[in-house]
Amino acid sequence: MDRILISACLLGRPVRYDGRGKRLDNALLAQWQAEGRLVPVCPEVMAGFETPRPPAEIEGRQSGEAVLDGRARVVEDSGRDVTDLFRLGAEAALTVAEAHGCRFALLTDGSPSCGSSAIYDGSFRGRTVRGFGVVTALLQRHGIEVFPESGIADLARALDGAAVD
Repeated sequence: MDRILISACLLGRPVRYDGRGKRLDNALLAQWQAEGRLVPVCPEVMAGFETPRPPAEIEGRQSGEAVLDGRARVVEDSGRDVTDLFRLGAEAALTVAEAHGCRFALLTDGSPSCGSSAIYDGSFRGRTVRGFGVVTALLQRHGIEVFPESGIADLARALDGAAVD
């Protein structure tokens, strides 16, 4: 049975920057949780960030790949550079995923850590761009397929396909 790395906030845990959760109420998620398939993580908390914490975005309409490659920074709305902590959180999430044999992840979209289809553009004006967060970029580099919470049906199909392999 495939295990699924999941953003802890999607299970309602109050770990987001604003101190809240982002519970995803879905029958598939409830089933996977009952089956013990979910491996919850919050990379930012694992890196040592407090909750709540200042919002952070990847600068310059860049993506997580650029952060991993040293071509972009993650900054808080005050301008404080928190790039190293975001990289640390990504490494911690990867370590957990590998330890549990996760080949799939369901991560909250929009986040500079977990975004998998869209992230904020770095302007702190609520605008999004297509792109990946730092965790998503690192997981993908290691062969873990990442889905946003809106892609839970796609994840279910991928799990069904993996069961056939």
